[in-house]
Amino acid sequence: MTLVASGLRSGEIAERLFLSPETIKSHVHNAMGKLGSHTRAHAVAIALVTGQITWDT
Repeated sequence: MTLVASGLRSGEIAERLFLSPETIKSHVHNAMGKLGSHTRAHAVAIALVTGQITWDT
């Protein structure tokens, strides 16, 4: 979620983590389900509010 919060797309995250874009999409989809969100932005917001990720400025 931290990489999603940074504004990276699945393909960009995949390149950084040496995984396929499909794998990233699957992981993001699963995380969204666990967080109870319907969008990537909502998932990031939930992760931030619940302390699962931090945002350092």
